Amino acid sequence: MSRIGLFFASSTGNTRRIAKMIKKRFDDDTMADALNVNKATPELLAGYSYLIFGTSTLGGGQLPGLSTDCMGGGWEEFLPQLKDVDFSGKTVAIFGLGNQDKYPDEFVDAMGEIYHFVLARGARVIGQWPADDYEFIASKALVEDEFVGLVLDQENQKILTDARVEAWLKLIAPDFGLVL
Repeated sequence: MSRIGLFFASSTGNTRRIAKMIKKRFDDDTMADALNVNKATPELLAGYSYLIFGTSTLGGGQLPGLSTDCMGGGWEEFLPQLKDVDFSGKTVAIFGLGNQDKYPDEFVDAMGEIYHFVLARGARVIGQWPADDYEFIASKALVEDEFVGLVLDQENQKILTDARVEAWLKLIAPDFGLVL
């Protein structure tokens, strides 16, 4: 089994593309293939000590799921299945996609929901990201003036994505026992 599990939910395919971009940086022994949570099980996820979660934020700050027309479901359906999973001893990094121009009042809120969910179940969350280069009004993913994970805006700042992903992976690598 790979050392790092990579799970995501995507409605438009952008989060899936970022997850695959992340996976390309690692061999199969280090990281499992990116897996949509609508195909995952709590048992599979619980088998990893190191996890990367990816999510988009939809509409008024919601998690991807059936209520937001995410075909096959998403985090909205999967998080309740994880309510009994003990995240103690697990290291979790989160990346989130949002649109700071169209949704400045709930920018990457879904990432914040996942953060609070895993934190409440004992996870050690790594990969905090500076909020300086974003223009938004409010975000549930903001803790002490930093985002709880990598934030990407594929609509307004796509040109920055590659560099941000690379910098974030270098940031989280030591916590996953990796050198990049």
